Amino acid sequence: MRTRVMIVLAAVGLSGLMMTSGCSYVEDICGDGEYPVIAVGGQGGSACVPDGQEPTAPYVRYPQGKVPKHVDDEWDIYWRSHGIDDRGNIIET
Repeated sequence: MRTRVMIVLAAVGLSGLMMTSGCSYVEDICGDGEYPVIAVGGQGGSACVPDGQEPTAPYVRYPQGKVPKHVDDEWDIYWRSHGIDDRGNIIET
């Protein structure tokens, strides 16, 4: 009985510590060995392409310095309201 109580108390303590310590999980846009690309046009959309391969139509690389790395990071949020036109210009959607 005493062992069970100790296990429960340890679990509760660990849960409380994790909630207050600021631990968070950050989800990557693409997996290891891949990079993100964006679809041309106002409809947008994105995909992941294996490293070393060029994207195929309708996808293009994101502009340098504006590549989303993690879900909900600055550039992931930015590209939700922007896109790339057929000349490579950034457009609002």
